[in-house]
Amino acid sequence: MQPLSTAVHIMHADPIMTVGIHAVLADQPGLRVTTHLRQPEAQRVARVLVTDYDNGVALARQAGAASQAPGVLVVTQFDKEWEVRLAMDAGVAGYLPQSCGPDELAHAVDLLVRGQRYLSESMTRSVADSLTREALTGRETDVLQLLAQGCCNKSIARKLGIGVGTVKTHVKGVMSKLDATARTHAVVVATQRGLIRPGAGSAIQL
Repeated sequence: MQPLSTAVHIMHADPIMTVGIHAVLADQPGLRVTTHLRQPEAQRVARVLVTDYDNGVALARQAGAASQAPGVLVVTQFDKEWEVRLAMDAGVAGYLPQSCGPDELAHAVDLLVRGQRYLSESMTRSVADSLTREALTGRETDVLQLLAQGCCNKSIARKLGIGVGTVKTHVKGVMSKLDATARTHAVVVATQRGLIRPGAGSAIQL
C-alpha cells in the first residue's frame, strides 16, 4: 500500500506565481498539490497553504493556535523588516521571496509538512538586523510619519499637541536611531527599512 500523499494547497493571488509554484511542487514525491482557482474545496484538507503576503497573514490570524491548522507559507516580493516580522508574529510558518529557487521552495514546504518553520536566509538577516537596532518610540514614530508628509516643526507640534522644543527632541532621536544626517535622509532611511510605505505617508512602529 502506498503512503497517503500530503495535501498542499496553493492560494496565491498572482495567477502566474500559482502556475509556477504548482509546476515546482507537483514534481515532488509524496505531495498532492491543488490550486484555489481549480479546487477551492481542497483548502479544507490541506496540510500546507502556499499564499501571497496578504492572504497568508489573514489565514494565519484566522487559524490562531488551532492544533489542526495548516502551515502557511508566504511567497512574496515584500521583504521589509516590519513586513516579515508582522507576518511571523501573525503565525505564518514560512516566508520566501518570490525570487527563491525551486529547491528552496520544495525544502520550505517539506519543513512545514513536518510541522517546522522556515524563513529564507535573506529574510532571516533582515529580521536579525532589525533586532539589533534601537526601536523608535511611539511618539518618534508619529513625528517620523509627519516628517514624511513634509511637515515643519511648528506643524508637527500643532498636529500632535506638543511643544516645538519637544518636537525637536523627537526629531533628534529619530535621526540618531536611523543614523541619518538630515530630516530628508531620515525619511529615506525609514522608507528603505520599511518603516514608511513609499507614498503612503504613514509610518509603522517596529
